[in-house]
Amino acid sequence: MGKPRWVLVTGLSGSGKSTVAKSFEDLGYYCVDNLPLPLLRGFLEDPASLVRGYDRFAVVTDVRAPGFATELPALLAEIDRGSTDLTLLFLEANDEILVRRFSETRRPHPLSSGGQVIEGIRDERLRLAEIRGAADLVFDTSEWSIHGLRDRVFRVFSGESAGGPDLVVPIVSFGFKHGIPYGTDLLFDVRFLPNPHFIPELRPQTGCDDAVREYLEAQPEFLEMVARLADLMLWLLPRYHREHRRYASIAIGCTGGHHRSVGAAERLKTLLEKEDWAVRLVHRDIDR
Repeated sequence: MGKPRWVLVTGLSGSGKSTVAKSFEDLGYYCVDNLPLPLLRGFLEDPASLVRGYDRFAVVTDVRAPGFATELPALLAEIDRGSTDLTLLFLEANDEILVRRFSETRRPHPLSSGGQVIEGIRDERLRLAEIRGAADLVFDTSEWSIHGLRDRVFRVFSGESAGGPDLVVPIVSFGFKHGIPYGTDLLFDVRFLPNPHFIPELRPQTGCDDAVREYLEAQPEFLEMVARLADLMLWLLPRYHREHRRYASIAIGCTGGHHRSVGAAERLKTLLEKEDWAVRLVHRDIDR
């Protein structure tokens, strides 16, 4: 196993450290927020004894930790860069932007002590000047949205020219009479198709069975509907991936969730997998 990959994230309060931490989680890093410096020292020395199954770590630490401004430089000086692949990432923004962000969230600055936010910001900037000077990377987030900051993390740390982690496409078949699946991004209603439920020999079967599938595929509207749906998804999915979405969930519903929605979900899965998209298929109501 090679050297563990570490990113130590620090910087000014309100500069986007929480967004950066979530971005590293999306890239498969084990992330810890606001780790006290004594624990950080032990974590850096032997991460495998605390966390198994990971070789990439991102740790957020800042002025919330007692003694941070004086102890972190000493800790950095102790690290053997020959045995640890460490990047110190420092986040900052200009005073006006930071004041606006604290105003919008209505949260106090950790160093303001009941005073004005700008006083806490200026105090923190002075305290962290030495740490900023030691940083391997400095991100000025003044002009970046949350999405822009995530994009920068992905581009710098993912090692992928396209940027961003893989996109997974969950497809859920369901019955409207049981309710719409929670967390659906895209929902499609296939109740306009002829219903196998009204054919006695097909009623006890499902859209996974050959007889039902053959019945559905004999309906021209079924094949056209799924083809059009696949075309739409093949247009949308690269654009979702470009925005670093991790999931794009599709729900396909019929009345009971046994026949039409199941058959459509099965066929859509096949078409998307032919184009190398990662699909997870769930037939939520097939056994109800």
